[in-house]
Amino acid sequence: MILWILLFLLILVVFGFGFTMQTLWWVAAVLLVVWIVGFAMRGRSSGGRGGGRRGGGGRRYGRSRG
Repeated sequence: MILWILLFLLILVVFGFGFTMQTLWWVAAVLLVVWIVGFAMRGRSSGGRGGGRRGGGGRRYGRSRG
């Protein structure tokens, strides 16, 4: 009887480990997509202006004063 309980517990542990690994693969895939999208958006937002906020802010204040 104890052997059957140990076998059942082993099956539960292996099943849980397999489920967890599958879930971690999906989480890693989602994080990879988010990282790639963030990297692409960051590359587009700076767009060669040479400073992002600093370059845009200086031009905005320059126009409003004159």
